[in-house]
Order: sequence, then C-alpha cells, then structure tokens
Amino acid sequence: MSDSLLRRKVIETEGRGHQLVRTLSWPHLVALGVGAIVGTGILTLIGVGADKAGPAVILSFAVAGIICACAALAYAEMATMIPASGSAYTYSYVVIGELIAWIVGWSLILEYSLVVSAVAVGWSGYAAPLLQSWAGMPMALMQGPELGGIVNLPAIAIIALVAGMLLYGTRESATVNAILVLVKIAALAVFVAVALPAFDAANLEPFSPYGFAKHMGPDGVERGVMAAAAIIFFAFYGFDAIATAAEETKNPDRDLKIGIVGSMIACVAIYIAVAVAAVGAVAYGRFANSPEPLALILRELGQPLAAHYLAISAVIALPTVILAFFYGQSRIFFTMARDGLLPEGLAKLSGRGTPVRITIFTALVVAVLAGFIPLGELAALANAGTLAAFTAVSLCMLIMRRRAPDAPRTFRAPMPWVIGIVAMLGCVYLFFSLPVNTQIWFCVWNAAGLAVYFLYARKRALAAAAN
Repeated sequence: MSDSLLRRKVIETEGRGHQLVRTLSWPHLVALGVGAIVGTGILTLIGVGADKAGPAVILSFAVAGIICACAALAYAEMATMIPASGSAYTYSYVVIGELIAWIVGWSLILEYSLVVSAVAVGWSGYAAPLLQSWAGMPMALMQGPELGGIVNLPAIAIIALVAGMLLYGTRESATVNAILVLVKIAALAVFVAVALPAFDAANLEPFSPYGFAKHMGPDGVERGVMAAAAIIFFAFYGFDAIATAAEETKNPDRDLKIGIVGSMIACVAIYIAVAVAAVGAVAYGRFANSPEPLALILRELGQPLAAHYLAISAVIALPTVILAFFYGQSRIFFTMARDGLLPEGLAKLSGRGTPVRITIFTALVVAVLAGFIPLGELAALANAGTLAAFTAVSLCMLIMRRRAPDAPRTFRAPMPWVIGIVAMLGCVYLFFSLPVNTQIWFCVWNAAGLAVYFLYARKRALAAAAN
C-alpha cells in the first residue's frame, strides 16, 4: 500500500491517447496570467486590506507579491522541466508521489471552483443594476438565496458564456482574453493617472495603525499587515493557470517562463502603483470594506465619469478572470481524469482538441456554486488551497535540485534555496494568518478528499497504471 501511495508518475507516458493541441504562444500566456491576476483582487480587496492594515496595506501588497514572486520562479522552473498539463498536481505526482499529488489536486479544485464562482458573483453585482434598468429583470433572479433572491442568473450566464468560448477553441478564447485584458489595464491606468496627482502624505498617517502580525482587534476583527496580506494574496495568484497550459503551448521551453515570470512582474508593478495611488488620494477609512473601492475613490475626488468608466470596464473585463481560472480548473480535472483518479471518460477531446466533457462538467459545478450557494467567508478557502499548491511546487523544485541537479532546465530560478524556502515559509505563515474558520474548513475539505481517494480514486489509479 505504501508503495502505491508514493508511486511517482512517469511523464513520458501520461498522454495515453488524450493529447491537447498546441496552439498558444507567449503573448497568449502573459495575457492569460495578467487576466487571471488583475481582477476582483485589486478592484475590491484593497478595501478589505485597508480595513485590516490601514495605509500599510501597501506593505501587505508588497509582502504578498514577494511570496508569490518566489513561488512564480519555482513554477517557471518546474513548468519547463515538466511541460505537461496539471500544474502543481502534475509536478507533485512526478516528484513526490500519488498521495501528495491527490491532496494538491484536491486543493486546486477547491481554489479554482471558488474563484470562478466568486468572480462570477462579483461580476453579477456590477451587471445586475444595468440589467434591471435596461431589461427590467427582477432582482430575485439576479441574487442568490443569501441575499434574499432565488437564483443568480447573470452569474450562471457569464459562466455559460465563458464555457462556450473554451469549447469553441483554446486559441480563439485566448485571443479574446488578450483584448479584454487590455481594457482592464487601461481602466487601472486611468485610475492611477487621476488619483496619483491627488496624493497627500497626510493620508498615510498613521501608516500602520494595527501593527504587523495578525491579531484580534477589540471589535472582533482580525487585523495587521499579515492579516491583510493573507486576504490580499487572492489578488496575486493566477499565474499558476499558465502552468496548466503547458501541453497547449507551442514552445514550452521558452514561452512558459516568459508567461509566468512576465505576468508576475507586470502585476506586482500594477498593484503597487494602484495601492499607492489609492491610499494616498483618500483617507483609507473612507473606502475600507467598500465593494467598489476604486470607483468610490474616484467619486470622492470629484471624478464621476472616470468612476463610471472604471465600473463599465470591470463589467467588460472581469470575465477574463473567470476564463483564466475556468481554463485552469478544466485542465486540472482533465489531467486527473487522464491519470485515472477521476472517471477517465471525462478526458475525451473534441475534434478541435478541447476537453468537452470536462469543460461542461466544470461549468455545471461552478454554476451551481455561483447561482445558489452563499459563499461568504468561504471564499477565503481559495487562498488556503493556493497556499498548499505553492508550497508543494516550491518543495518539488528543491527536491529536484538535489535529486537531479544536472537535469535539463531551460529556466533556472536564481538562488533556488533562498527562493524556495522563502516561498514555503511565506505560504505557511500566510496560511496561519487566515481566519481560524478558514483553516478548519480547509482541513475538513481535505479530510473529505482523503476519503474519496481511499474509497474510489486510489483503486482507479492502480487500474490505470496497470494498463
């Protein structure tokens, strides 16, 4: 039994007749990464972060960005060594073993499902007023039960639209994604151009009113720079979706490293610029916990047209986040099904080389979450799943540096032991900076995952390996 739990995957034989079509180049990958990273995080979480850290939310963005950058370098090295679909799940399967790979894959399923559903609900929040004023659509059909409605139809509709794009073709959907990413970046550039001239150093005082480490405030809210960083971390991940595209990349040795590192560098720069402009333009207390902090700041500055432009751009461009994570979710499902850990029939490809069944199955799962299930604080579970995956990838990089130091690597992370250890310790620290309830629910999710593995998936994986 222990041998099967530690059985490592041989990457050369993983295809078994289910090979994805190579249609993507590095501009598509950079756009995919930026599309996933720049989204609801910077548009909404800066308000949550400011409530927890005050003006030091700038430092929270920097801390989360440094940890993610270290993890991104580890991803880039592993992606060029193992250019196969599946991201952290596949790397763990090849380097560590099946049981750890299952836990990582199960965590990624949690992460991607919650992100897709949460962003769809967030998009619906922007779109619902427009639908009500233009089409007279009742709010009961645009809000989930947690808000007193029946079903969130706009959220389900945007998920169906993105699923249709992915079914039509990976390259075509990636091209549309690249165009929408430009719309989103332009909107953030307008925000910085309008808000930065209003910068007032007085708005930064006191800079860190709640200290650095996470602690419980007198009002029962967990605060501190690291408490904010643990939530803001949501705003940075997304580059891991690039790694899931390895089998669909024309030149993975070159394109994967450009896509992963390039998107992270671009997004760290964008986030720091937006955060500095935001907290410098308006006192943080005026936009803390706002569902639309950037638009609110522009209105506070007497720029309603710019605020309106930003809101419309969010409605147009937020589907890029849904597309990127939906893509990654479907590819994780696809790879686990191809390995026998999930029903292998789900890995069937269409004539255009896209995994039709798994895309439809993924759409159904995330549509139910977005349309009916109240997410609330459970959205923080997405962070927990990501932190687990990032830790595993960093560990895989260090193991391979010892196990196969001379193996071909078209990208080598600089100072690997520093990068890897910072990424792992940083992720562990951020995990324990998450709310306690989130930590508990993450353990419950993985306990359920282990039950599924031992009762179902392990036997199927053994049978698949024997064929």
